Amino acid sequence: MMPRSLRARSILASLLAIVIAIVLAGVGVDVLVGRHLHRSLDRSLRQRAVEVAQLSATAPTLITSPGSLDAPVGGTQLLTQVIDRRGRIVARSLALGGRVLPVGMSARSVIASGRGRYLDAELGTDQLRVYIAPLALSGGAAAGGAVVVAASTHDLSATLGSIHLFVFVAGLVAAAVAAIALTLLMRMALAPLARLTGAAAEIERTGDARRRLPQPESGDEVGRLAATLNAMLDALERGRERERRFLADASHELRTPLTSLAGNIDFLARHGTSDELVAELQQDTQRLARLADDLLALSREEAATRPDEIVRLDELARAAEAADVEVGAGAASVRGDRDALERALSNLVENARRHGRGRITIETTTKQGLALLTVADEGPGLRAEEAKLAFGRFWRGHGGVGSGLGLAIVKATAERHSGRAYAEGARFTIELPTVRDLSEFGATTDREKFEKGPP
Repeated sequence: MMPRSLRARSILASLLAIVIAIVLAGVGVDVLVGRHLHRSLDRSLRQRAVEVAQLSATAPTLITSPGSLDAPVGGTQLLTQVIDRRGRIVARSLALGGRVLPVGMSARSVIASGRGRYLDAELGTDQLRVYIAPLALSGGAAAGGAVVVAASTHDLSATLGSIHLFVFVAGLVAAAVAAIALTLLMRMALAPLARLTGAAAEIERTGDARRRLPQPESGDEVGRLAATLNAMLDALERGRERERRFLADASHELRTPLTSLAGNIDFLARHGTSDELVAELQQDTQRLARLADDLLALSREEAATRPDEIVRLDELARAAEAADVEVGAGAASVRGDRDALERALSNLVENARRHGRGRITIETTTKQGLALLTVADEGPGLRAEEAKLAFGRFWRGHGGVGSGLGLAIVKATAERHSGRAYAEGARFTIELPTVRDLSEFGATTDREKFEKGPP
């Protein structure tokens, strides 16, 4: 079963990689060293066979002399046996004693072909490496025969066994050392994550969004994660603060019409009805209805998803043309929500009627990949400090007319369309990316604003 801890999984994966590396290294060492030792032994056998062949050709009588074939090479006692062309033993080394190298058929094959040959054989309980070489046709009794040189592979096997044991023990030691080192390193590497987890758990327990996660001094992935999470907590705290302000403002705005309505109803209960009282009740009811509608529209705008319908702003402008509204519409298309954009335009026109002067003008233009929908009147408009506050919730300016949510809805609609809304004097503008250039802006975060200033 896979461990659930990231530390345990990381250590296990690293150890597995180290073990695999050690196994591969051990196999490589075994192959290389084994090949080298076997080639060295084969060269020794061949060298001894050449010496015996030269002796047979130059001094054939010495071959049969006792001890002439006994010559250890490199500390290894070689077993030598000389046979004639009929396969009869002519001479052999004293190390063989009464034994005979079991190479009858192989020796006849070498004599017949005239080419040397390596093979493996057994002599009693010993494993042998054997080389058979043909002899020249001249040179005494062994002429035309073969020389057989063999050596036990016991030392070679013992050497390889020692190497196997060394690699195995070294692998175990390396794995143990690596496990200890990895544990210490992972503990140090994951310590910042443990602190982040503890701080996040404490924030979750207390519900205090003002607290922040500890920021590691390093600029690695953990440091960037902590910075990102703290930025997310900042955004959540701002959203929570906006909700508190919104609820407080909404409660304050609803209190006045509700108080008036309750007073009028109480007066109606005590003194009966009158035309003036009915008119006041209707006004209070309409004010509550408008406020509720605006609150609902603002809530929907802030919770809605990004729209994908192609909307012609010039068509929306022409549809809003009226006796007191003049339209100068250039072609401008955006990807948006037609109903929401119609409501935003209507709010701007209604704002101009309530607070502006003279004739109202609606313009649609495009500039540097942006579509501009502007509503202007002939009045003095807002001062610079008022323009910064105009799109806030429940801001009514000097007149104190309306719910104070009309321009806030315009702002929320513009931001949902990856744009913005701003005011310059008596000109109120919604700025949106055009359909052609919308992909350049990419997806935006909730209520993300453009960095650019007014054109």
